Amino acid sequence: MKTLILAASALALTLSVPPEVSAQTAARVESQTRPNFGLLLDPPSGQRSRPRTHRRWSYGDRYPGWNGAPPPVYRPNGSEEIVLVDCGGNPGTGAVEAAVHRVRPGGTLVIRARGGACVGWLNVDKPLTIIGEGGFDPRRWNENPSASLQAPDGLPCITVSAGVRLEIRDLVLASPRGGDAACIVNYGGQVIMSRAGIRHSGDEAAILSDGGLVDLRDVVIDARTIAPAIVADGATLTTWETVVTGAQSGIELTPGAGDPSRIQSTTLAGVESPNNYGPRSLGISVRSRRDYGRVEISNTKVCGYVEGVAIEGASVTIDGSKICKSDKGVVLYNGELSLTNSRVRADTVGVAIASGRAVVTDNSFVGVTAVFQQEYRAQLTASGNRVWSDSLCRPTYRPVYRDRYAPYWAQGGQGYECQRSAYPREWWDDMDGSYGDPYDDYAYSPTGYDRFQQGYGWYTGQGQYVDQPSPYGDDRWREGRRRWR
Repeated sequence: MKTLILAASALALTLSVPPEVSAQTAARVESQTRPNFGLLLDPPSGQRSRPRTHRRWSYGDRYPGWNGAPPPVYRPNGSEEIVLVDCGGNPGTGAVEAAVHRVRPGGTLVIRARGGACVGWLNVDKPLTIIGEGGFDPRRWNENPSASLQAPDGLPCITVSAGVRLEIRDLVLASPRGGDAACIVNYGGQVIMSRAGIRHSGDEAAILSDGGLVDLRDVVIDARTIAPAIVADGATLTTWETVVTGAQSGIELTPGAGDPSRIQSTTLAGVESPNNYGPRSLGISVRSRRDYGRVEISNTKVCGYVEGVAIEGASVTIDGSKICKSDKGVVLYNGELSLTNSRVRADTVGVAIASGRAVVTDNSFVGVTAVFQQEYRAQLTASGNRVWSDSLCRPTYRPVYRDRYAPYWAQGGQGYECQRSAYPREWWDDMDGSYGDPYDDYAYSPTGYDRFQQGYGWYTGQGQYVDQPSPYGDDRWREGRRRWR
């Protein structure tokens, strides 16, 4: 009986609900369950292939049961200004980790590796300077062995805690079997490297910075990985006289709202992976986040990537730089681009713009089939650009007199001007030629054009040259008197 009373009460409440309330409820349910096809077809540009939350490394990964105590080889904590460690050829002893523990905050660790590399993982949680004994020459690092620190298999070389300043000089870091560990992992600290080298082989980046600052000067990075060689996620990155080779992609930047990241006098050399193999090969990839960051690229050479520079949501300035051996020179998916005084050698498109705003002035484009590729959402301002392309810069033939035509190259109007002279040989040697590619002048000259310029003959409307010794010169284009030669 009680059950019947409750059912009757519920039915009465349902019948008492106004019809407009029921309609609002039905509409709300329908709006929550209806698929958003626009989102499915045009996903946000900020989606990443790598996770936002990076792995947190601790000594427990190497020493089971570690509870925060010093490494296995114990020394008094942080009392020495300078500590010299010579641990070459003794992996697994914990000597180099113990040496870090002995240095006081702000002190210096000197690594001497006469018997080979020091093998260990340095967890830096205090201000520290690490110096390799004997110096380091970035230009001859394969010839002159330097003091080196090698990571244990599957572990980082160095991890840096938040707010900590680490300076590395005259040292080579090596992680020959890094696995899913980066060689340097920075959790919001400051990493300053000068006259140093990194040899890394693994699935992760050579340098991974989750916030903080990374400053590289006179640094050579050889990263054998399908990940970018340097990943700066929300970090400020500064490079100067830095060389990056071997990686599928060069640098991945997600700038924050702080100081702009600056890439200056840097060389990025890719492995020329085909476009249909593995992750996209990007020289410099600038990704987006809530903070609209800035990136400044100057006097930098980016070669051997499918896309030289890819921008997915930031303000990027490129000045006085070179992009070569690429399929597309610069791709602006979203954001702002300023490209000035640079040289772009690409197989298909010089600058592709999906959305955002691009200002492209006073550049040289070489070998492209299209200088600009612009979608309807994009804004482009272009002027003063020069183009060398034997496929794009072909003349049209306009009638001059009766059935006699002359070649004509369109000038300006599209933000660029086709060049009829050969591409400068010294420019080629500085870009593609430095990788062993044979010289190509990218200058299209119609058949018989040299003789045509001397005053002989003319062309048909289809571009076929008619070689006639007379009439000569301007007499070709008029009736009346003729000059015979």
